[in-house]
Amino acid sequence: MVDRSSIIDPQSSKAPIIFAWLVHLYTASGAVLAFFALLFIEQGKFPEAFWLMALAVLIDASDGTLARLVRVKESIPWFDGDRLEDIVDYLNYVLVPSLFLIRADLLPQADALWLAAVPLVASAYGFCQKEAKTEDHFFLGFPSYWNIVAFYLYVLQMPRWINAFLILILSALVFVPIKYLYPSRSPVLRGLTVILGAVWGILIFIMIHSLPEPPLLIVRTSLLFPAYYFVLSFWIAARKKIS
Repeated sequence: MVDRSSIIDPQSSKAPIIFAWLVHLYTASGAVLAFFALLFIEQGKFPEAFWLMALAVLIDASDGTLARLVRVKESIPWFDGDRLEDIVDYLNYVLVPSLFLIRADLLPQADALWLAAVPLVASAYGFCQKEAKTEDHFFLGFPSYWNIVAFYLYVLQMPRWINAFLILILSALVFVPIKYLYPSRSPVLRGLTVILGAVWGILIFIMIHSLPEPPLLIVRTSLLFPAYYFVLSFWIAARKKIS
């Protein structure tokens, strides 16, 4: 009978290094999704672009678990998977939504180019911080969820000046050293956060499927999770500051 634990154990002679490379390939596939999302955005196929952006989030949410399962750092110590993940995340969470803001006409036309460029610069700083992800499993500064921001700006269809204001505020928050939840590894209310995040993800899929006019009730209900995320993050930051 085969010992399954030895199959994924990099210390075992039965554990080919290919398992670790497959996980890195899985992570790198997010860059391919970003490329095709950019093409869809240029063609005005926004729902298709959102599906790819959502798939990229699923990969990002699961590749870390797979990496720990097969112990990629022990199997391939000379390859920096964290750097690969940062490159892919920057493409999907920053570059793709920044282009979307312009092509979907969500910003004041006279200022659209420089406003869309602000997240590119702010997030470049954020990604390069040595403690962008802290040792106690938080993000330091606004964690560049521009894909989510772009999605809600598109769905809510608010005035362009409000969109511009939100872009500038969130870009500024990248530089403010507040700790934000890392949902899958949060030391605080992790179980509740994961459950709520899963429900929120289902609502996002429903909204993408219903584009260009998703049900207003679902849109409003889905906003509860981002509100929960920010409130809990700020509460944790305030509590740590007081203590």
